[in-house]
Amino acid sequence: MVKRKQGTVYRCIIGCLLSIVLVVEAYAIDNPDAPDLIGEFEKRSVIYLTAIDNPQNTTRGFLIAYDDYLIFLDDELNKASEIIKLKLPEARKSELIAAQQHWVKYRDAEFELIQNTWTRKDFGSSAGISRGDYRTSIVKERIIQLLHYAKNF
Repeated sequence: MVKRKQGTVYRCIIGCLLSIVLVVEAYAIDNPDAPDLIGEFEKRSVIYLTAIDNPQNTTRGFLIAYDDYLIFLDDELNKASEIIKLKLPEARKSELIAAQQHWVKYRDAEFELIQNTWTRKDFGSSAGISRGDYRTSIVKERIIQLLHYAKNF
């Protein structure tokens, strides 16, 4: 019984060490000279996130800040899409375009759900703030995904 437990412990330790080695190896694949597209995007986002986090915002101030951020994100989404298009082989570009069109349909459906669920009637004056946060989160996630794709080309 003791030998069986020791064998299990040793297998767990070896498994953990192998996992660590694989993770470290995966990080070594990145090109250290490549631009940090995600870091650059996050730096450009700071001004909008600061406006949203302003503790002196009124409800209207939050709504304006979220609208400004969403406009910024839409522009960044287009930039990220162009970056990955430039890096993709010709045969994959049409797939990216189709994927992006499907994502836009998904985004629109999510936006409709958000609009119809987080209403002033059900959530009071915070409804608009919640809607802004949820909408911007969806777009931001897509931008980061596209930038990850671009980083790997």
